Amino acid sequence: MERLEFTKMHGCGNDYVYFDCFDRQINSPETLAVTLSDRHYGVGGDGIILIGKSEIADAEMRIFNLDGSEGTMCGNGIRCVGKYLYDSGRVKKDELTVETKSGIKYLKLTVENDKVVLVSVNMGKAGLAPANVPVLLEGESVIDRKVNVNGEDYNITCVSMGNPHCIIFCEDVDAIELAKIGPHFEFNPMFPERVNTEFVSIVDEHTIKMRVWERGSGETLACGTGACASAVAATLNGFCKKGEDVRVILAGGELTINYTDERVIMTGAAEKVFEGFVEV
Repeated sequence: MERLEFTKMHGCGNDYVYFDCFDRQINSPETLAVTLSDRHYGVGGDGIILIGKSEIADAEMRIFNLDGSEGTMCGNGIRCVGKYLYDSGRVKKDELTVETKSGIKYLKLTVENDKVVLVSVNMGKAGLAPANVPVLLEGESVIDRKVNVNGEDYNITCVSMGNPHCIIFCEDVDAIELAKIGPHFEFNPMFPERVNTEFVSIVDEHTIKMRVWERGSGETLACGTGACASAVAATLNGFCKKGEDVRVILAGGELTINYTDERVIMTGAAEKVFEGFVEV
């Protein structure tokens, strides 16, 4: 049996089991993600995140969803990585870089009483070209495009935030049968790498409300990259103004997103739940 210490953390209720891999390696993280993510027989979470050394940044993060698949980016997760790096003393500075499967991300930390309470992440440039999402549709971008999914017509906007997102605007996100509709988008052939699907309602020009079906995880309480993609989509569809803060209301909390042509800034809390260990 091997003893593995972990830290349980969450951002807006999007919870993961975090492992410090600076001085060790985790064997079979795919299997470990499935085992530990179970909320009855495991620790419980939306997956696991490994934090380790990087040759090009202050640290590297790897994400494994609760079905064992490896993710490319996690907005809520990277904020928690920033908090862990500072609070643990691994990287004791309030501006740092994290290497992900979708490139290097830049973090600014707000610190109170030597603990991180808020993290802003420069998520880079939003990808709009269909090949970058990817989505198998023609054109320079997919904005308010009508498609048929499982016999129903939807107007979709597609955005890449290092991972693929499909955004649909609706009157009432709470009325959406997400568990039924979500898988039809996730596994639709038009999305060759599957897709995260966000249903969004417009509250006002600075506020939107969102629910998300994440590929590999199902409905979650929050999705940082999904909040970014939804704010981008709301701006592209004329509901919000470019360069101004957009408040994104999620089931598990709130994020602030600021979108310009050159970058997307995501700001939100990161919280530690508890520490523990498992024997595997």
